[in-house]
Amino acid sequence: MFEMSSNNTYEAVIGLEVHAQLATKSKLFCADATTFGAAPNTQISPITMGHPGSLPKTNKKAVEYAIKMGLACNSTIVKENYFARKNYFYPDLPKGYQISQHTTPICAGGKVQIQVGDQKRYIQLNRIHLEEDAGKSIHDIDPTHTLIDLNRAGTPLIEIVTEPDLFSAEEAFAYVTEIRKLVQWLGVCDGNMEEGSLRCDANVSVRLKGEKKLGTKVEVKNLNSIRNVKKAIEFEITRMIDVLESGGTITQQTRSFDASNDTTFAIRDKEEANDYRYFPDPDLAPFVLSDAYIHEIQLGLPILPAAVEEKLITQYQLSSYDAAQVCESLQAVQYFEETAIHTKNYKSVANWMLGPIKSYLNEVGLDYKSIALQPATLAALIKCIDEGQLNFSVAASKILPQLVDGKKTDVLAVATELNLLQVNDTDTLEAWVDAAIASMPDKVEEYQKGKKGVIGLFIASVKKISKGQADPSKVSSLLTQKLSK
Repeated sequence: MFEMSSNNTYEAVIGLEVHAQLATKSKLFCADATTFGAAPNTQISPITMGHPGSLPKTNKKAVEYAIKMGLACNSTIVKENYFARKNYFYPDLPKGYQISQHTTPICAGGKVQIQVGDQKRYIQLNRIHLEEDAGKSIHDIDPTHTLIDLNRAGTPLIEIVTEPDLFSAEEAFAYVTEIRKLVQWLGVCDGNMEEGSLRCDANVSVRLKGEKKLGTKVEVKNLNSIRNVKKAIEFEITRMIDVLESGGTITQQTRSFDASNDTTFAIRDKEEANDYRYFPDPDLAPFVLSDAYIHEIQLGLPILPAAVEEKLITQYQLSSYDAAQVCESLQAVQYFEETAIHTKNYKSVANWMLGPIKSYLNEVGLDYKSIALQPATLAALIKCIDEGQLNFSVAASKILPQLVDGKKTDVLAVATELNLLQVNDTDTLEAWVDAAIASMPDKVEEYQKGKKGVIGLFIASVKKISKGQADPSKVSSLLTQKLSK
């Protein structure tokens, strides 16, 4: 458990509410588009605006996506559902109420596995429910007015609510990371926190160690990065313990996070559920889910990350760390397995994916859904290294950039064209090694007096003389032999 004070007096208890924007083409109750980045107030209609007489209709695809997430989290799918009106006024909520689920969340209970260090455990869920998003208030364009963009109003969300079952900022970080991976894996949300597709509210309290009753909680709203979730919780735990230790009282309130200085600040006193005056929405008919419909969605689920990690460890002999990293996305796993068809050097496939290829994808802003480098080409590159025709460093720095756009697929042709094929001829290697040794007589003397680390200078010299074509392992062996004489 997370302990902040030096005398280990307190412990933190945390519950998280993650809002995931569903990857539907239209809004939850009308046909308005949900495309990110459209001009303000261009994706609205009388239904989004809540005009009198306009009638909403439930988006079936949003219901399907909510069920998929629930099944993946081992939730119970609630068959009899209805939507409720959650009444509160915001300038960017044109109806004056939000349509959500209150008494009947579509998914009840569930669990999500996290890992912090070497420890794995399940975080218990309370519910996953459907609701619509509000619009967006913009405060930094006009100096005297708040501007309203209602494009986002009515966008379908699932809210994934944990029990108060997390006990540190590190656990919260791991949990949100896992939720983001899972929604992307299932294809129900793009998980883009910068665009607001995934947002997190954190309910944080502290109590004396051993106390069963929860302390007074504060809610930190709209955390838009996994790093900010961790930073906000760390700050709140410290702030609340400081208040208690100075004899103060925690006020139940809603707070926001200031990313410029990693602190939180109060927005308002926290509302209770009864302040929202929930009641069933009279314009939306209840909907009932059949066993056959739920089963059909279950059959369409992809294999889940935990099962894939186990497969990568047992079938491909990857380490637990490598398996977890390859499982960053379903597309990455598919790329690994397609490459593994062409090579048995599975460790090298993982090394390339987690090293040079990942760096390239991050640099150009791509992912494995759009990578042009064919798995067979990567396997051919690995084969050339395994057979001593190329060394890894040259392959990563000089040849990979020639292959990543997918226009060239013949690794040997590229290596030949760039004059990068590794030389294994002993006579040639000896000539390069002799030249390097002759150029640094003082370093030869240092080596022979016991300063073995200088061998790296000779290796670098041979690399320069050979223009990267010398086999590093053979060069190292030859240098050791010659310098020891």
